[in-house]
Amino acid sequence: MCGISGYVSAERVASDRTIQLMTRPLAHRGPDGEGVWVDSHVALGNRRLAVLDLSPRGHQPMMSHDRRFVMTYNGEVYNYLELKSDLGKSFETGTDTEVVLEAFAQWGPDSFHRLNGMFACAIWDRLTERLLLVRDRFGVKPLYYAEVDGTLYFASEIKSLAAAGVPLEPDQDTWFAYLRYGAYDHGSATFFKGIRRVPPGHYLSWQDGRIELHRWYDLPERVKSDWPDERSDSTVGEEYHRLLQDAVRIRFRSDVPVGVCLSGGLDSSTLVALLKELFGSAQDIQTYHFACGDAAYDETPWVKQLLAETRYPLNIAYLAAAEIPALAEEAILSQEEPFGGFPTLAMIKLFKLAKTSGTTVLLDGQGLDEQWAGYSYYAQGAESALSGSMPVQGSLNGSTRHGCLSDAFTSLRPRPVYPDPFQDRLSNLRYRDLRYTKLPRALRFNDRASSQASCELREPFLDYRLVELAFKQPDHRLIRHDQHKYLLRKIVRPLLPKDFTEAPKRPVQTPQREWLRGPLRDWVESCLAHASITQSGWFDTDRLHESWEQYLRGESDNSFYVWQWISVALNHCLIESMKAAHKT
Repeated sequence: MCGISGYVSAERVASDRTIQLMTRPLAHRGPDGEGVWVDSHVALGNRRLAVLDLSPRGHQPMMSHDRRFVMTYNGEVYNYLELKSDLGKSFETGTDTEVVLEAFAQWGPDSFHRLNGMFACAIWDRLTERLLLVRDRFGVKPLYYAEVDGTLYFASEIKSLAAAGVPLEPDQDTWFAYLRYGAYDHGSATFFKGIRRVPPGHYLSWQDGRIELHRWYDLPERVKSDWPDERSDSTVGEEYHRLLQDAVRIRFRSDVPVGVCLSGGLDSSTLVALLKELFGSAQDIQTYHFACGDAAYDETPWVKQLLAETRYPLNIAYLAAAEIPALAEEAILSQEEPFGGFPTLAMIKLFKLAKTSGTTVLLDGQGLDEQWAGYSYYAQGAESALSGSMPVQGSLNGSTRHGCLSDAFTSLRPRPVYPDPFQDRLSNLRYRDLRYTKLPRALRFNDRASSQASCELREPFLDYRLVELAFKQPDHRLIRHDQHKYLLRKIVRPLLPKDFTEAPKRPVQTPQREWLRGPLRDWVESCLAHASITQSGWFDTDRLHESWEQYLRGESDNSFYVWQWISVALNHCLIESMKAAHKT
């Protein structure tokens, strides 16, 4: 993992000072090295987290063997050893960076299809003076850009753009979609006007001041011709199992220690089962889990049971209510946009624990719910979520309180609309969550939480081979006899105790709802009194406080909308902090 930054202009002469200003705020993403490359109208910057080939040979930006291309790169391509063989040339480093660069030099944009991993990179062609900004299939690694006065700026994080002087102004349409519909990270727009993200599976090209966006990966097109998969359950299960094993195996390629994030659910259990198959039970694979000291939400007994037949050490990060205000203010500086409440804060503590314990790379179980229809609302007429607010797992109440928004703020603003590229309802819902709603924001939360601690998080279950195979499956392999993830459970049933394979989907467990109305009530009310709430013109404050009083009386089964209000106040602190940092 690294942090990348840069800019290009048809008119402006590039300077060392600007690219250094942009690179400096990304130090947490790459504490092991810093580099810049400047040439006439283009500048590239990099902060390196050394994971493969820890020597200085792996520093970036890196130039291709023929000296035509220069690249700054963030991510990991796990099949780099196989690509080395395909390229048939000698290499100067042991990094995947060099392999990705030489693959592009040989095959051009077609090389992206050969990459199995997570990546965001900028590639400058010195011959044609063309810049490409490339993002992986599912957007695991972030890449933002903004065009200001003819200059295109790009970076791994928004604070890097701000350091170059890109203005920070709230995008009211994005804030409305979030506050009204609970939608965020659902498109190219960010919460800041004029700052956009390169969409997953796309690359942006710049040449002579002209910007074009190209899609290089299209999941629906990849799987449509093979849907529905008419092979037997056992044949599909065997293929998926082999791919699961390979996905985990190649994600353990590292020159630094690799650990695992665990909860008590099926996805984590599947990951542990695969570790036992691949590496045995006696290996020193560090595992990490978080807890909140509340027995009603504590999954630690499940995790301990899961690890009972292994020697994998368990490390537990504890989150306390008293830590929340300071931790939230710290988190917004790295998250930069509204984030997922207490679970994200708990993950920040987990990654900090991992780093101080000597673990730099971790795996987790993200992605199986979207593949195998794990969320309960997939079977509950979730079309209603497209006209109302996005559903909250385990909640019967609406996730937002749009009645608390002012009439002026809500007038003439469209609701998010998502494409339906598949023929069946369940595939479209899963694709919506994978491409536009649940997964994109979860990936941002986890990328920022891990990078805040200078850790790298890998997602084995987002191996594109797994996703494509799962999206070829008919509905009866996803939900059967009211059981979600039917075929996945069947695949792992021989590997796990029944308690784990038959357990229903549970939301991430923290006592956010109770703490916000209990020990953190004063903090919440201080946020609700902030000028961003009372003077922005976005809210009907009388109705908001009435809704807050109802929440205090226990008349809601979720706290998502309260966290939304807190996020508005936190965002104000973020903007002030980034503006102050730019002035210094």
